[in-house]
Amino acid sequence: MTTIMTSRMLGYVFWVAMAFGMAGTAWATETEGEGHPRDPWEGFNRAMFGFNDTLDFYVLKPVAKGYDKAMPDPLQDGVSNFFNNIGEIRTIFNGLLQFKFKQAGLDTTRFLVNTTVGVFGFIDIGSRIGLEQHDEDFGQTLGYWGVGSGPYVVLPLLGPNTVRDSIGLIPDDYISPYQAVDHDLTRYSIRALQVVDLRAGLLEAESLIAGDRYSFFRDAYLQRRDFLVNDGQMADDFLEDDDLFEDFDDEESWDEGAPEDSEEPL
Repeated sequence: MTTIMTSRMLGYVFWVAMAFGMAGTAWATETEGEGHPRDPWEGFNRAMFGFNDTLDFYVLKPVAKGYDKAMPDPLQDGVSNFFNNIGEIRTIFNGLLQFKFKQAGLDTTRFLVNTTVGVFGFIDIGSRIGLEQHDEDFGQTLGYWGVGSGPYVVLPLLGPNTVRDSIGLIPDDYISPYQAVDHDLTRYSIRALQVVDLRAGLLEAESLIAGDRYSFFRDAYLQRRDFLVNDGQMADDFLEDDDLFEDFDDEESWDEGAPEDSEEPL
């Protein structure tokens, strides 16, 4: 029952985002002219990005800072390793769907080694013995079988996505180990800890953000997803695409768009 409810919630969020995104098309076209070809709903997306960014600034980021200050580094590493190990189940499942049988076998070995010898994944033994970590999800599986990414969309709370990746959240949720936890408070607490741990790991990366924050996150997300879907094999013109790095070369954009201090919302 919990799985069904969670998946329905994800589906609801997705379709609401689509509805508002379509409504935002005219706004984006009207106010921004010719924009990013993969971001036709930019008006809506910028508004949703602002909402998520503000929520992060006033809620998630302060909690992540406290967590980072209170937790010793070895313990933080252990928590991160634990959640990465849980993610191996999603990776194994989608690797099989993509016919990556050898990779799925190695990922299964890695999961079993880390779960047993590595004490439920808190110690990453797999990496120490040469078992490389992979990252697969159902959005990548759809891309592997030729489904296009569709327009870029920013979902409430869930952040950057595409239409394809948003749909992929639902089957990934079905196979999540969290669904085996029947106690709602425990399940939500584990998920919350994962979010805080992930956010704490990004605190030092904020110095890399330059220029228009929305464009920076959008371009970084799209190029990373293209990289993952193609297993690192990018098109010949990838390095000629200046979308991600144009803010570094535009001094005026830097001056106008860069945060005045490091406490700007992420």
